[in-house]
Amino acid sequence: MLERPQFRHVVFCNWRDTTNPEGGGSERYVEHIARGLVRRGCRVTICCARHDNAPADEIRDGVRFVRRGGKLGVYPRALAGLALRRLGPVDLVVDVQNGLPFFTRLATRRPVVVLVHHVHREQWPVVFPGLPGRIGWWIESRLAPRLYARSQYVTVSAATRDELDELGVGAGRIAVVHNGTDPSPDLTGERSPTPTICVVGRLVPHKQIEHAIDAVAELRGRFPRLRCQIAGAGWWDDSLRKYAVRRGVADAIDFLGHVDEAEKHRIYARAWVQALPSLKEGWGLVVGEAGAHATPTVAYRSARGTQESITDDVSGLLVDSKAELIAALGELLDDHELRERLGKGAYESSLRYTWIHAEESFLSVLNLAYDRGRTGSIDPE
Repeated sequence: MLERPQFRHVVFCNWRDTTNPEGGGSERYVEHIARGLVRRGCRVTICCARHDNAPADEIRDGVRFVRRGGKLGVYPRALAGLALRRLGPVDLVVDVQNGLPFFTRLATRRPVVVLVHHVHREQWPVVFPGLPGRIGWWIESRLAPRLYARSQYVTVSAATRDELDELGVGAGRIAVVHNGTDPSPDLTGERSPTPTICVVGRLVPHKQIEHAIDAVAELRGRFPRLRCQIAGAGWWDDSLRKYAVRRGVADAIDFLGHVDEAEKHRIYARAWVQALPSLKEGWGLVVGEAGAHATPTVAYRSARGTQESITDDVSGLLVDSKAELIAALGELLDDHELRERLGKGAYESSLRYTWIHAEESFLSVLNLAYDRGRTGSIDPE
């Protein structure tokens, strides 16, 4: 029998949603969990930034979306919505900390659960060089752990749990709820007849998609018909296109922009291998998505979460430098038997993580936090 929510209304504060052109894996995680809560009889509101692809207010799959403010303006707008009770009676809040928290602890006395996909230590100086990055890291590493000192945390990997523990959160307050993998749609067609690398994700500096472009430049001599398909949108798009021109491989790279789910799965299915050169990943949702099509992934070991979503030399390859990334991609493109073996491992790995299990695990954490909130053992109600 499914566990039932002990609470009636939960609010997720998240800076984006999946209809946002810059939405990614963390937004898909939140919405999967939200839909699971709705199916179990809970009312769910997601407060996120407004954008041109969706209305300010919407109910989708039973989940209420309240879109206010922009990339930074969403933070005070969500805080005001809670403090002024514009969202109606709220029993529980999930503060999704993508580097910056929403400071919801200041706006409500209801239990607050903090969801962290990964720690942004390495990303702050890349995205916000100089003082802004140092301030952001101070908020994430110093201020937030103190502000939420009595709150329950959830993260998607043991690697992020360990990093949060190092920041002083305390492992005893951190639950790990892994990502699930969506069942892949039935597709017609086969692998691309020519060597193809895919990259799926937001186009932002810390995803280091330049490394995949460098791989194309280095490997095209061995694989003259090599193509790289890059699916995703983001403010780094123009810089990446210019970089491809500078490396002389613009004709070998397809910038596909934001694609729908069906097209994304077609990209995975056509690719021979996926490159995930990201600086940091809490888990790497795209690993399982590609694996569902028996497409192995090459990623950096130092991204941390990839050490759990990829079993090295079983479901993909983990590397330690750009040179190793390029060499591993070349090896997979060249070795059919290796691709088949790792592809089989990637497919089998994708079956081990389901959204049903993730939803049940997340609900158990929320019920525990709500119960503790009522008794005052972590959060005062």
